[in-house]
Amino acid sequence: MVSYSPMKTDSPFIIAGRSFHSRLLVGSGKYKDLEETRLATEASGAEIITVAIRRTNIGQNANEESLLDVISTEKYTILPNTAGCYNAKDAVRTCMLARELLDGHNLVKLEVLGDEKTLYPNIVETINAAKILVKDGFDVMVYTSDDPIVAKELEDIGCCAIMPLASLIGSGQGIANPYNIKLIKEQANVPVLVDAGIGCASDAAKAMELGCDGVLMNSAIANADDPLLMASAMQHAVKAGRESFLAGRMMKKAYASASSPLENII
Repeated sequence: MVSYSPMKTDSPFIIAGRSFHSRLLVGSGKYKDLEETRLATEASGAEIITVAIRRTNIGQNANEESLLDVISTEKYTILPNTAGCYNAKDAVRTCMLARELLDGHNLVKLEVLGDEKTLYPNIVETINAAKILVKDGFDVMVYTSDDPIVAKELEDIGCCAIMPLASLIGSGQGIANPYNIKLIKEQANVPVLVDAGIGCASDAAKAMELGCDGVLMNSAIANADDPLLMASAMQHAVKAGRESFLAGRMMKKAYASASSPLENII
């Protein structure tokens, strides 16, 4: 019997010099309690969990429940993020607080928002914050628009991963502009992960089929009727999308093409 590995041609998923097995990253917000957060994270198979430092307790509030009570830093890589920041100054300060709370942890997710209605990134402030953080020794994964020019500039600044939105944060609208996502990926020399707007498993698979290195999501899992089942679905979707990309899809054709050969038919 001949055996084979469908992922044998894949390249390692490496962020800031560290290799990961799972290409699905998950958030820690919007769950009904910390126990559901723990169970959904386990069901997703994710190894990286992102944490909004301004909204989630990881030790800064000694009298409150801490996410670290249920999410072990030995099992998961904590990815502090700057959600809720609307200028570079606040974002930089939040990353510095995270580094202090996590004993020198330098891997962060930078997001600087433009307004409360759309939560669209403020690119000018994002670029300013990225320059400061990279210079200060942070490994910066950066949330950005789906603009290929901006994405390349953030990579040139030194960000270790580019994270263009699929659509607005928490909207569940899926990938609004797949062509721009593909352009960003084609020119990038660092990992590209779709971040924000994923609503269902097919959205995650589509992101991976475009060639993205990974997907980050929170609302799609936490806001599902059954978060644990959706977490499992997303794990399978990311894997299936990655295998589909590696396999290479068939060429699209204008007309039908018979599945069976026409030669020597009876």
